[in-house]
Amino acid sequence: MERFLECCCTSAQEVNFAQKHGASRIELCEKLELGGVTPSAGLLDMVLRLADIPVNVLIRPRGGNFVYDEEEIRVMLGDIETCAAKGAAGVVVGALDSNGEVDMPTMHRLIGKARELGLSVTFHRAFDVCADPLAAFDRVVELGCDRLLTSGHEENAVKGRKLIEELAARKQLIVMAGCGVRPSNVALITADEYHASFSWFRE
Repeated sequence: MERFLECCCTSAQEVNFAQKHGASRIELCEKLELGGVTPSAGLLDMVLRLADIPVNVLIRPRGGNFVYDEEEIRVMLGDIETCAAKGAAGVVVGALDSNGEVDMPTMHRLIGKARELGLSVTFHRAFDVCADPLAAFDRVVELGCDRLLTSGHEENAVKGRKLIEELAARKQLIVMAGCGVRPSNVALITADEYHASFSWFRE
């Protein structure tokens, strides 16, 4: 069975290898030890020159929680503009409020900027630490995101596969399973798309 695979990459070398071995799209970021942050402009330039498949860029100014202040929001807006100017296909964003709910005002600003510049939008795994995943899913749909990256509100997508399948069955947006997705377990997970790290190609 052919599956749509997005590969999370942190270097030009990883991108080149991933696209040569069947990745359908790249998510570009840096510092996976922090859960991923926005890549540098230099790395983005290099990757977009060599990539033959779409590149979506993580917009996250720091590790830690997903509650952002005004300065951080402005940084993210600027990073979205940079991604568009350099030719990225889309951005990967997410923001929560202090109650663990989707931060709708912040997300409207981020998504509005992305749409203004013609970028696709993925809501990232901030979803997996929200207070109520079903309520958060409704908010992500309301925002008009193209897809949701999720481990099913669990530590990995295998453990969260029941919720992933339930959300994908709604057909309201693309549900992409991520975190711990490997060739050895992907058949257990029913989703629209799959997101894996570069280690996918080593198994």
